[in-house]
Amino acid sequence: MSTWPTPSALDASTQIFPTLTSAHINRIRSLSKLRQVELGEILFRPGDTEVPFFVFLSGGMEIVQPDVAGERLITTHSAASFTGELSMISGQRCLVLGRVTDAGEVLELSADGLRSLIARDAELSEIIMRAFILRRVALITNHLGNVILMGSRHSAATLRLREFLGRNGHPFTYIDLDNDKASQELLDRFQVKLQDVPVVICNAKSVLKNPSIKELADCLGLNVNVGGSQILDLIIVGAGPSGLAAAVYAASEGLDALLVETEAPGGQAGSSSKIENYLGFPTGVSGQELASRAITQAQKFGAKMMVARSVTKLECSHRPYRVILDDGRALSARAIVIATGAQYKKPDIANLKRFEGLGIYYGATYIESQLCADDEVVVVGGGNSAGQAAVFLSQSARKVHMLVRSAGLADSMSRYLIQRIAENPVIELHFCTEIVSLEGNAKLERVAWIDKNTGKRSTHDIEHVFIMAGASPRTDWLRGCLALDDKGFIMTGRDLDAQNVTSPNWPLPRAPYMLETSLPGVFAVGDVRSGNVKRVASAVGEGSISVHLVHRALAEL
Repeated sequence: MSTWPTPSALDASTQIFPTLTSAHINRIRSLSKLRQVELGEILFRPGDTEVPFFVFLSGGMEIVQPDVAGERLITTHSAASFTGELSMISGQRCLVLGRVTDAGEVLELSADGLRSLIARDAELSEIIMRAFILRRVALITNHLGNVILMGSRHSAATLRLREFLGRNGHPFTYIDLDNDKASQELLDRFQVKLQDVPVVICNAKSVLKNPSIKELADCLGLNVNVGGSQILDLIIVGAGPSGLAAAVYAASEGLDALLVETEAPGGQAGSSSKIENYLGFPTGVSGQELASRAITQAQKFGAKMMVARSVTKLECSHRPYRVILDDGRALSARAIVIATGAQYKKPDIANLKRFEGLGIYYGATYIESQLCADDEVVVVGGGNSAGQAAVFLSQSARKVHMLVRSAGLADSMSRYLIQRIAENPVIELHFCTEIVSLEGNAKLERVAWIDKNTGKRSTHDIEHVFIMAGASPRTDWLRGCLALDDKGFIMTGRDLDAQNVTSPNWPLPRAPYMLETSLPGVFAVGDVRSGNVKRVASAVGEGSISVHLVHRALAEL
């Protein structure tokens, strides 16, 4: 049995495992029921949902993580301590097992009761939420999740699963089959062949061979708290910065809100290594950290989130509106906020798709930076995302070639990034330059590009290319329902009136609100909206403002 470091070693101020005062316990007591617990009694197991919150008055328990080799001890609880971590707030399945080691008395508070307590008691909310967040961080750092992922750095599917788990803040243990020869015994135990890689073991029992993101999410029960029968106040499609902001404000103001996200919170911003011009973070903040904090904040207020699901259609003929998911389910809502963002445009290169995940990447996170340490890399693009990626990768790569289609950076990049790139000896800028070919066998091995000013073509032995050029909206599922501009972005507010596109079908005597589309009660925010300023702060602002307008639209029903 392996042991996690002691609480004092992890956090000297005991914020991760705080001791409650008598006053704290008395405030919890009024909402809880008192019960006796016996030696050996198991209070919760991995996979359980709606697990109660326990405060120990006497006695004690151990928290362990079952795995294929037995159990790993995480920590112990005694008098005046409490159980739980972020899955209690999100409503997702429990990750650990709690076993009583000393009989005693506990206060038991239901999951709904805990969320109610956090919403109304500011002091306890701060203590509990801080502990829950730090406990989840510690689980991730110490690889103490209910998932074992066995894969290879030469597998695109492995990279996809690692990114999904990492960006969703789900702790997991990764076994690199290229370096860990002992893992063959584990593969043999579960009758897994090398062609089945990557392999995922969920909850120490379910074995998934080369699963899709949807299959992995189902195995982990990431969407168990989401039902489809009730009519929601608000559905938010997309969990980028704008969608997350809308969820925080909607839930905090009492709306029954649901986020639907195809991959992971954060959108394009979620893959940014460091955002340095966002208000309130003078030293910068990673896109993943910003997204993680936002989703925890939204769930604290009661917002629900559905991940690894896509919306394929909007049924817009009558209200409540219905969105149809990729699995055929329909969700109904009185109002909708569309925050699907935009995706990087893919260069017109014949074999680009073949190397996606095998040398071609659309995000520069810690995982990708590990893959290309001490190598030469290419970053394609001249905007802020490309600049942030180039600066981040320069910390680990031997050389970063930045390929920009235009003649300069000033029109599309923040001044601080331009200066940082210009002064970085590892980054080499190539203006008016485009990739013309990619070569390789099992993975990318060579890249050729052309200088359009001189016509000179050159070939380089480079195995890693990061593409962050241009953006196109994800709006095909909205055609026939909403007015789009000539590039497919959603038109809103005064732009609709200027184009005279609402006059034939707009059913209300008032004009569309700011951020409202050509369909009453449906709003568009962030990068998917025509005329949007492509900045994180702008997206957050639009998502926040949209909720005020949602209230006004709901009041009309």
